[in-house]
Amino acid sequence: MAAEPGLLGELSHAVAVGAKGRRAEMLRHVTDLFIIEAPKLSDKEIELFDDVIAQLVFDIELSARSLLAIRLAPVPNAPPKAIQSLAFDDAIEVAAPVLSQSERLSDADLVANAQRKGQGHMLAISQRPQLSEVVTDVLIERGDQQVLLSTVANRGARISHTGFSKLVELSSTDEMLAIRVGGRKEIPLYLFRQLLAKASELVQIKLQAAQPELSREINEVVFEAADRIESEAVLQTRDYSAAIVSVEKLRHAAELNDDSLLKIAHGGDENEVIAALAAMCDLPIAFVEKVITQQQTEVVLVMARAIGLSWSTVKTILTLHEGRRALSGNKVAQHLGSYERLKRQTAQEIMRFYRSREEQVH
Repeated sequence: MAAEPGLLGELSHAVAVGAKGRRAEMLRHVTDLFIIEAPKLSDKEIELFDDVIAQLVFDIELSARSLLAIRLAPVPNAPPKAIQSLAFDDAIEVAAPVLSQSERLSDADLVANAQRKGQGHMLAISQRPQLSEVVTDVLIERGDQQVLLSTVANRGARISHTGFSKLVELSSTDEMLAIRVGGRKEIPLYLFRQLLAKASELVQIKLQAAQPELSREINEVVFEAADRIESEAVLQTRDYSAAIVSVEKLRHAAELNDDSLLKIAHGGDENEVIAALAAMCDLPIAFVEKVITQQQTEVVLVMARAIGLSWSTVKTILTLHEGRRALSGNKVAQHLGSYERLKRQTAQEIMRFYRSREEQVH
């Protein structure tokens, strides 16, 4: 046995009968012994250390707990119960070293911590060398600006489509966040375009410097934004009453599907297409109208993939706007490629985010 069981036994006895004031001193000795022997310890021996440390750490001063956290955080096989206790300590001086470094904490531990604790704990989590999507989703949902900026700046942090969608939404009022989010190489192209469409000229310039390979995309979005402003100036309020009645008839007859939507799109009734898509996607008509009339192609692809539309139907919907900028053959091929690469599960996840956001707005 690498560690001396006699010494640990004596320490355990001393904890049980010894003076409370000596706990910090005894804890230092046990920690010294553990760190020296850690590479050679078995799981059983680590468990023994864990039990002794758990007794010693109870009701000791902040400085002693903080020192323990600093010393145990970088140890790969640190006593797991001690690490758990330190990670969930209310004092950030104690929790931060463990939350930012310890390999003993699982994704479930980190998610629980981020959900229960405050911004300081989340900031520490955001600084870990590696973060999975399930953890960053919580940080993005609950974090303040400092936590968000730290998470996005962490190149070892993986961010989900839902996370990027939320970040793009938050970036509309935070230029610093917009620059960092847009600088992530793995941001989905359709979300990068949404980010650009809402960004100031200064942010667009900085994003062009951060992602020079997307200069053409950036220029195109800027042009589309100007075109959209012009079209919105003359956009009249639409009457969807007839379209809604027609779509409801199809729904009650269980005929609101890909085939019927294709027929509607071929007929050129944009109001009915919008009403049908809104019903099939369970989204407000106003949301779908904005997506269609402003030619937000990436969002159309997400909606279509989420409800399983065929490419023939999608292509027909995308080419509804006669008299506007026509889709070139290259654009059609590009959209088809994007549609085929988009997983239905991912699209449905993004749709859940859209629904949640619309519910909050309305």
